[in-house]
Amino acid sequence: MITLHQFAPAFGLPNASPFCMKLETWLRMAQLPFDAPRMTLADMRKAPKGKMPYIEDKGRVVSDSTFIIEYLKATYGDKLDTWLSTEQHAVALAFQRLMEENLYWAVVYTRWIEPAGWALTRAAFFANMPAPLKWIIPPLARRGIRQELHGHGMGRHSAQEIYAIGKQNITALADFLADKPFFMGDAPCTLDATAYGFLANLLWVPLESPLTQHARQYPQLEAYCQRMRSRYYA
Repeated sequence: MITLHQFAPAFGLPNASPFCMKLETWLRMAQLPFDAPRMTLADMRKAPKGKMPYIEDKGRVVSDSTFIIEYLKATYGDKLDTWLSTEQHAVALAFQRLMEENLYWAVVYTRWIEPAGWALTRAAFFANMPAPLKWIIPPLARRGIRQELHGHGMGRHSAQEIYAIGKQNITALADFLADKPFFMGDAPCTLDATAYGFLANLLWVPLESPLTQHARQYPQLEAYCQRMRSRYYA
């Protein structure tokens, strides 16, 4: 049995981490049985790369959602992407990178840097920590995220510029999805696991941000998330 290590559900979602939600969704899509014990921020010390998610399978530990999926495909077969052409594979990879390497950091800014988002994030991830850790750890974690944002480059921009970048990404996703049931056409693929993890974390988190407001302008994104939830989390 595959053991999936990820954060506990938060914000009314299976996971507040788009990467954790991506992987759990992929496992459900691939119909691979798994166990998912609830983890906390403190458990990240056990993670091979200091981040969630990671898995244990057949005595092997694999970290990073993309590497995990590649390992699972190689071990159990690819049930989702074999129908894609080489061109479709390339497009899917480009949209995956758009979400994971660019849109992600704009979302991080809304949750960890903006005051309203930070209040929500602090309550979701740190409220159950014992004193005095719940007073000491949150500002340290926030400072670390701020440094990561700066190192990535997103944190060097103004809030207005960050939101402009995020909105462009959301528009590109909405325009490409259009009226298709799934991102690459009539059948779901790995890209849909990534897209659902990110879009649900935009549309359904109780945080009003310019990114959330922009995403709501595209009804196809809401309909898509509803479709994915009904199909894989019913």
